[in-house]
Amino acid sequence: MKGFKEFLLRGNVIDLAVAVVIGAAFTAIVTVIVNSIINPAIGAVFNASSLDDALKVDIPTVAGGKPATLLFGAVIGAVINFVIVAAVVYFALVLPVNHLKKVAFERVKKNEEQTPQDVPPTDVEVLLEIRDLLRSQGGAALPAGGGAHVAPSDAPEGQGIAGSTKL
Repeated sequence: MKGFKEFLLRGNVIDLAVAVVIGAAFTAIVTVIVNSIINPAIGAVFNASSLDDALKVDIPTVAGGKPATLLFGAVIGAVINFVIVAAVVYFALVLPVNHLKKVAFERVKKNEEQTPQDVPPTDVEVLLEIRDLLRSQGGAALPAGGGAHVAPSDAPEGQGIAGSTKL
């Protein structure tokens, strides 16, 4: 039961469910548009009530009985229906999402190119600043050939890190 719950709550399953519902809604709208507007308009050109009644071709059957009817108008109506659904999905969903992705990618790229102004200093930078301030207050000069990792010669004796005798 737990695995089934995790499966249902996964993002891809929810996205797929939304896509199916939206697709069904688009299909219903497009079907009404095709059946109510486009079919009668094209049917008027072919002298029929709709595309389903237009471009009928009767062909004889092998048995010689009632002829079979090919409904080319219905096929044309289905193709028009598909083209309208594809156009609506492309212009209402795909094109805007691609534009938003492009804008977001350009924004991320622009932000990567600019150096952030309010970035807090790293621990090493803070420690280096503290060291420099302490040196400037104490007036001590840097040891010759030394860096931040070399203990000054006047440091107290004692057990240090990694066996060193300076603290």
